[in-house]
Amino acid sequence: MEPIDLLGLLGRWSAGRGPLHLLLAARLRRLIDDGELPPGMRLPPDRTLASALAVGRNTVVAAYDLLRDERRIVRRQGSGTRVAGTGGRTRPDTTAAPVFLHLLEPHDGAIMLACAAPAGPPPELVEAYERILPELAATTGDLGYHPAGHPALRRAVADRYGRRGVPTGPDRIFITGGGQQALSLLARALIEPGDRVLVEAPTYPGALEVFREEAAVPRTLPVGLTGFEEALRADRPALAYLIPTFHNPTGATLPALPRRRIAESAAAAGVPLIDDEVLADLAFPGEETPPPLAAYTDAVISVGSLSKVIWGGLRIGWIRAPQTLIARLTRLRAVHDLGGNIPAQLAAAELLPRLAEPRRRGSDERRTRHDHLRAELARHLPTWDAPPVRGGQTLWVRLPYGDGTSFAQTALRHRVAILPGAGLDASGGGEPYVRLHFLAPPAELTEAVHRLAKAWRTYEATRVTSPAVLAI
Repeated sequence: MEPIDLLGLLGRWSAGRGPLHLLLAARLRRLIDDGELPPGMRLPPDRTLASALAVGRNTVVAAYDLLRDERRIVRRQGSGTRVAGTGGRTRPDTTAAPVFLHLLEPHDGAIMLACAAPAGPPPELVEAYERILPELAATTGDLGYHPAGHPALRRAVADRYGRRGVPTGPDRIFITGGGQQALSLLARALIEPGDRVLVEAPTYPGALEVFREEAAVPRTLPVGLTGFEEALRADRPALAYLIPTFHNPTGATLPALPRRRIAESAAAAGVPLIDDEVLADLAFPGEETPPPLAAYTDAVISVGSLSKVIWGGLRIGWIRAPQTLIARLTRLRAVHDLGGNIPAQLAAAELLPRLAEPRRRGSDERRTRHDHLRAELARHLPTWDAPPVRGGQTLWVRLPYGDGTSFAQTALRHRVAILPGAGLDASGGGEPYVRLHFLAPPAELTEAVHRLAKAWRTYEATRVTSPAVLAI
């Protein structure tokens, strides 16, 4: 097992109380007992794991010794450290991506700068549910199973594209349980094991996870898919994935001309192109954004969601695609999920024409918090490079030295959860980076930076420069 994989499974192991070796042993014990680390699996060597965790080697040795005494692991010179028992079971098909595992952990007093989403529902969502109650009460002759989505919401999403200059009929719209499910279904529909997928480096880690789940091979290009035409010829990818508006994590926005070139090149090559628009509504005040990629060619597959502009708890997303793909997605979805939550879809249909006010309010708030976080970082961590953005919800921060994976472990011990850059960059170039979101209230952002500054001082004093860290 590679250390970076184990780090994901360990999660916020060090956020509890007590000596570090006991906390580490406790989390490893749980992973072994739950089957996440199956019998026979080889664990990282002491020094390698210690470097990745930014702890002393003695911490790992003491944790391993405890588990050996409990007969949960076997340690033999020359053959390394393995989970006790005979091999033969495969590892359960679960994710080790920090962006997801942070959702599964109790907060334990940690400030969460890893998962970026609104902290609660806006009043407009409550009002939308109030408006749909009479319609829901009057519903008859409808079993509530709509694998492609409720007709009212499909019409509302289609109308929204029409208002943006992209004429769309409801039969081109497929409703999902959020943007993540949309990407998962598209990957299942379009990718075969071994297929190549063109992605930006860095990019949204949830997309990388669904592509890996289908055993795809990611091929990376710089943000904005620079060199796209040449890569189409060289790699012959099964699909390409792009976040052109307020890119996650860098916040960059692709201008109109390269959008047109990429969309037309993909269409000419017959390569499905996914335009991830989940963040497209998050412009700061006064910022204009170019048209969506679907404005340039009808072959583009657009993915949208209400999770960032409204609330993540409203699990509503959508796909705009050619009718043949919509039909295939509907058949795929029907096997696993007969249909989404109909009250939520009716509420979303009410919300879509009324997004102007929550967008405006959220835009002002995000800009204020973005400026506040950057000011705090400049004051307390002046050697960190945190370029400004014009929208979105995250900063892509370059550390002056070391790596984001081991520093994130140190930050956890100071009760701040951040996202290390390695998991966002399939090219391996994300190690010097961390991703921070700026959605928290200013006072919480201030406290987070104070804790990060303390963590950085600790990291500076004890940082590990072993090549094992850099090679993870």
